[in-house]
Amino acid sequence: MYKYIASSGFFLMSLFSFSTCLYAKENNNIFDTHIHYSVRDAEFISPANFLQILDRNHIMRAIVIGTPAAYMTSLYRAAPDRIMPFLSVYQIPGDKQLWYRNKTIPHWVSRQLDEGPWVGIGELHLFAAHRSSPVFKAIVKLASERNLILQMHADPAVIDSLYEYSPEARVIWAHAGAYPYPPLLRDYLTRYPGLYIDLSVRDDLIAPGGKLDSEWEELFMDYSDRFMVGVDTYSPQRWSAFDNVILQINGWLMQLPKAVSQDLANRNASRLFESIRSKHK
Repeated sequence: MYKYIASSGFFLMSLFSFSTCLYAKENNNIFDTHIHYSVRDAEFISPANFLQILDRNHIMRAIVIGTPAAYMTSLYRAAPDRIMPFLSVYQIPGDKQLWYRNKTIPHWVSRQLDEGPWVGIGELHLFAAHRSSPVFKAIVKLASERNLILQMHADPAVIDSLYEYSPEARVIWAHAGAYPYPPLLRDYLTRYPGLYIDLSVRDDLIAPGGKLDSEWEELFMDYSDRFMVGVDTYSPQRWSAFDNVILQINGWLMQLPKAVSQDLANRNASRLFESIRSKHK
C-alpha cells in the first residue's frame, strides 16, 4: 500500500511538473526581474551556461544585478537583447550593510552610468533608520535624472521617503517588501503609481502548498499591471533550485486568468522597460 501511495505521489508530481512546463511553453515566457550574477556565480556559470538556464526555463529577458558591476560586461555582451543590466553600488562585501554611509558612491555611480549600458540601479538594501542618508538621496536623484529604475530591498518607510525625494520615481520593490501582506501592498500601490512589485522568494506565501491564496489572487486581479516575478539567485544553492522555483512560479500563475498571468509573467516588465527605452531615444 505504501509503495502504491509513493508511486502515486511521484506520478502526480511528475504530472504537475509536465503540466506547468507545458503551460509555460504555450502561455508564458518569463521576464525574470531578479537575478544576481556575482563573482562567485561566474566561477561556475559562464555566460553561455547562464543563457542555457534562461532557455530551458523559457525566460525571455532578465534583470541581472552584477556584483561587482564588472561581471555584467561579458554577460551583457553575450545577449544584449535579453539581459537588462542593473548597476550594483556594492563593490566589496561590506557595502551591502554600509553603502549608505559611503559618500564616494554617488560620484562612482554617476561615472559608471556614463560608461555602461545600465537601465537601472539596485538592488539597494536600506531600512527605516537610514532613509535620510544623503547618499541614498543622491542615488535617487541620479536615477530620476537619468530615467532609470531603482530596485529597492526596503521597508515601507524607505519607500515613503524615496517618493518624497522623487515623486516621479519608478521603483521595483523587491520581494514584495519587508512586510509582504496584501493589505499593505494594496495601500502602497494606491499611493505611488510608479511603484512595481517583484514577487521573488514569496511564492510560498502567495501559494501555500501550491494553491493560490485568495487574498493574493484578489490583489493581482485589482493591480494586474504592477506585479512581476523573479527567482532571486542570492546563493549558489538558489542556482541549483532555479528550475524548481520557475516550476513553482508557473504553478501559481496558471491559476490566474490568462491575461493576468501573462501580465505578471512578462508583459508588465516589458512595458516598463519599453517606456524607459523610449525616453532614452
